[in-house]
Amino acid sequence: MPRRSRMVDRAAIGAKLKHRTVPVGPLAAAVVSLVVRLPLLPSRCLRLLFSPPLPMVTPLFPSVFYRQPRYALCLLLILAPTLYFVLPIRLAPTMTPLRLPPNQLSDTGYRLAQSEAIYQKMLKDRDQLIARYGPHPSDLVMFPPNKSPWPAYTVWDYFPAAFNCPHEVRRVGMMGDGGKWVCGLSALIEKEDCVIYSVGLNRDCSFETDVLINTNHCRIYGYDYSVKGYSSRIPFSVRHRTEFHPYILGGVNRPASGKDAAMYTLKSLMEMNGHQYIDILKVDIEGWEFEAFTDTLKFFAKNGQPLPFGQLQLEIHVWDKNDKFEEFLKWWEGLEEAGLRPFWTEPNLVYVNYAGSRKAELAEYSFLNIKGDNAFIR
Repeated sequence: MPRRSRMVDRAAIGAKLKHRTVPVGPLAAAVVSLVVRLPLLPSRCLRLLFSPPLPMVTPLFPSVFYRQPRYALCLLLILAPTLYFVLPIRLAPTMTPLRLPPNQLSDTGYRLAQSEAIYQKMLKDRDQLIARYGPHPSDLVMFPPNKSPWPAYTVWDYFPAAFNCPHEVRRVGMMGDGGKWVCGLSALIEKEDCVIYSVGLNRDCSFETDVLINTNHCRIYGYDYSVKGYSSRIPFSVRHRTEFHPYILGGVNRPASGKDAAMYTLKSLMEMNGHQYIDILKVDIEGWEFEAFTDTLKFFAKNGQPLPFGQLQLEIHVWDKNDKFEEFLKWWEGLEEAGLRPFWTEPNLVYVNYAGSRKAELAEYSFLNIKGDNAFIR
């Protein structure tokens, strides 16, 4: 009798366990929060999960999915996107301009290589833009006339600052006309042999002042035939790191004659000062840049040497060159061939504002030299 009673009790307990259910209110709440982020979840699945009464989960959890396959389907639709966003999944890198394969480059080297890949893509885009409105460079003008078919470009659209500086970029000098955008000035703070050439001072020396104040050893060599020296903006405490000469930077050497100032090539100026390298070359010479840099490019290319400066701050003047797009393109491609990459540009809108009907013929460009060895690409 006792034995049978124990058997009955076991059967009763088993029956109770078999029909015992556990509410899943917290689970439903979690599912709701997920579904809010999954607007594309099939409406049938939503009705299945949330139509009253709420489903109950039995101890034999897997058996639910055998009897109701749609439960498994709904769970899969919920968990798959959730796991995709939650788990730290890393896909293999692809060979695109924005991602390079594994390499031994330093962080700066990687950034330079990545930027160069992007820049090479831009060169192909330039060719396509020329073909679209040309189709040859000789067919283009700097600023199309205001008449049908109104080609949607100006000369500056063909020469974007598509390279990325691998360091910080900051405004050196005053805002507005006079200041320049410089890549990695921090690399020059403690550089003992830091050399800056500033050609074309005019009456503003905010760039030179900012460089002297923010570096400890940089020496600035200024050249401008139209002024008598640096402005009083430069503090007396750093003036001992400046030097000035009323010379013109050009494509030939020419002694002073009467009211005409002496003209020298960049190579000649460097030889006078005993310099092998210039960290930053700032040039604003009112159109003489074409002659000056044509000579510089030819000299160093002929001798198989990289350009003797790490960074170039240049204002380009395309006055009276509207029908010389092809000539300008060749000059610019010479800069690129020599390793100069523009990382910043801005039109001189001050000039446009005061020039009346003139076009945007002046533009500031900041170039990084990616060939040779300099403080900005190490």
